[in-house]
Amino acid sequence: MNLKSERRGIHVDQSELLCKKGCGYYGNPAWQGFCSKCWREEYHKARQKQIQEDWELAERLQREEEEAYASSQSTQGAQSLTFSKFEEKKTNEKTRKVTTVKKFFTASSRAGAKKEIQEAKAPSPSIHRQASIETDRVSKEFIEFIRTYQKPGQDIYKQCKLFLDTVSHKRDLSIEEQSECAQDFYQNVADRLQTRWKVPPEKVEKAMDEVEKYIMTRQYKYVFCPETTDDEKKDLAVQKRIRALHWVTPQMLCVPVSEEIPEVSDMVVKAITDIIEMDSKRVPRDKLACITKCSKHIFNAIKITKNEPASADDFLPTLIYIVLKGNPPRLQSNIQYITRFCNPSRLMTGEDGYYFTNLCCAVAFIEKLDAQSLNLSQEDFDRFMTGQTSPKKQESDSFSPDVCLGVKQMCKSLDLLSQLNERQERIVSEAKKLEKDLIDWTDGITKEVEDIVEKYPLEIKPKSQALAAIDSENVENDKLPPPLQPQVYAG
Repeated sequence: MNLKSERRGIHVDQSELLCKKGCGYYGNPAWQGFCSKCWREEYHKARQKQIQEDWELAERLQREEEEAYASSQSTQGAQSLTFSKFEEKKTNEKTRKVTTVKKFFTASSRAGAKKEIQEAKAPSPSIHRQASIETDRVSKEFIEFIRTYQKPGQDIYKQCKLFLDTVSHKRDLSIEEQSECAQDFYQNVADRLQTRWKVPPEKVEKAMDEVEKYIMTRQYKYVFCPETTDDEKKDLAVQKRIRALHWVTPQMLCVPVSEEIPEVSDMVVKAITDIIEMDSKRVPRDKLACITKCSKHIFNAIKITKNEPASADDFLPTLIYIVLKGNPPRLQSNIQYITRFCNPSRLMTGEDGYYFTNLCCAVAFIEKLDAQSLNLSQEDFDRFMTGQTSPKKQESDSFSPDVCLGVKQMCKSLDLLSQLNERQERIVSEAKKLEKDLIDWTDGITKEVEDIVEKYPLEIKPKSQALAAIDSENVENDKLPPPLQPQVYAG
């Protein structure tokens, strides 16, 4: 295997994890490097621009239709009345369609908004359907929680019910529009608690966690990996990609973790378990908690291996290795679900946001992983990807750039011979131990058999004579009474 003369570790500057607009919050590849707040601003700008362009297009089409109609009337004035009426009807129909398009892209009026609110207040059968056991449990916990907030709690419950009723009538919206509705709802509830009810920030954060849990438990089946998106297709692509990279070793990623240490091996297993468990959770906050637990196990594994606190440069390569080794189910769907419906404050700041951003970077790295990323030649990378061969264990020490290729190859050969010699000595030692154990076992069994035979000797008795019949004549002992004879009694 041809390696570069200089090992390149996976390094991501911490500034690259922040929003590229410079607001100081964590960015996200799903938001094109923006944080949730800046992404929504950019999304609204792009959407308004698209609406304006569509409106201008509709006006231009209408103007062209009118000019074409006027031109046709001036050049074909001699046409029959019936044909003129037909043309007029056709033009009116096109004008009506253009007007409809303009109305579609025009902001809704107050009357339309009031009508939408009235429709939202109508009871929804899906909301009152028989809920699952988990949904019932979450609903009871939510009601018990908001009781502690008294009047603000009643207002929270009212807003949540109104939101659920509203979204139940908007199932035909795209997943991006549903995400925007959820984010607006989170923001409105938080602002309402702070401005109207003067709730302390720490209680607002706790209330928003419970609101998210209550809302998303009920909405999970509708918004997680919906059929209208390509989330499932992305899941299969990532899963296939990770399976194809099964040959990647920790040394290739410069992972500072030694699984030969029992404690480190346990931490790696726990980290893999946590990242896999993320798919079983329904609430975005709970999925984030699984990512956080996985990350903390990774930091502990690095700390035990290096005997010093782990750095951010050590964390990302190890996280990539954990994802490759665990191959979590529906990874892209879970990331998209968290991105769309998690409380934005959690993704923008704090350790949850930091770990989630690193996970997104790890997945992006895996999708674009190439020979240069692993310090391999393109030939070796292609052979590993096609399964023609598998990589051997690489030495962890790097060489100086000044050392010639022959010395490097000689050191690798010596190291390989040393490993083979140690393996041979270990095999011979284990073989001798096995031979001695077999001899000791044979001697022990022989001694036990001899002791038992000595303690309980085998005596062979002569063959005994056959017993005589009870009523036969006994010539050896005539003191026995005569046999009983039958007697007859007169009755």
